[in-house]
Amino acid sequence: YQYLSRYKRKENLDHFIFIPERTEGTEKECLKLLLDFCGKHNPSWTELSNFTHFLNFQLSKCEKSVFCSPAVGEDFQGF
Repeated sequence: YQYLSRYKRKENLDHFIFIPERTEGTEKECLKLLLDFCGKHNPSWTELSNFTHFLNFQLSKCEKSVFCSPAVGEDFQGF
């Protein structure tokens, strides 16, 4: 939710740090955001679950990647 909400507001995510303990938004807002970004019309709970697991996996990998660190981002903007 933290990434998707900032992305939707067109905020710069290069220096954003995910904090698992941070609670943002309501359950209703989170569900609406997931439905907006899922890419399927009227997805099932399984499809939403798969989407969130895949997105979480990809974002975790991105956070750990040396190529996506803020220091490298200045040299390779948009990478």
